[in-house]
Amino acid sequence: MFPRIEKESDPITDKIIIEKILQDPAFEEGLGEINVLPLIYDEGNNRCRIMVFDYYRAVKETNKIVRVNPSVRRRKYPVYIFQNSDSKYICEVRYGGPDANALQRGQWTHTKKGLNYFNSITDGWVSYEQNKVLVKLFSHALVSSQLGHNSALNELVMDIERLEKSDKF
Repeated sequence: MFPRIEKESDPITDKIIIEKILQDPAFEEGLGEINVLPLIYDEGNNRCRIMVFDYYRAVKETNKIVRVNPSVRRRKYPVYIFQNSDSKYICEVRYGGPDANALQRGQWTHTKKGLNYFNSITDGWVSYEQNKVLVKLFSHALVSSQLGHNSALNELVMDIERLEKSDKF
């Protein structure tokens, strides 16, 4: 993603160029095919929130891509910030060269800054004070494959059917 954006002059404000960047396989096959599903913790209050990044809305509303150099953000590498027509933060693409670690590369979104581009699965905060297994399930689901998701979903559906038959649902 980063090398593709670097081919353009900064800032990128031409909507046609922005569309070409976002239709590039580096973006479309990467971001269009994965879910950014953050599990946000508020450990002091034993609650969490699960959200999905609305990639298609972000693509539709990206109006500008701006390079931010390392000295400005106290980072080792520059980032490209995607902004909407009001210059509000949507997401960013970080450097992805060979000497960058996993936290320094790829598409990132600061959830608080880009909150308008997330949909809440949990419709707000969910308490996990009494159900730490549920939080562990979510955390594992975030890093497992689609095969694992399908397998877990089948187990959950069978459990729901069992509960419905036992009148404990």
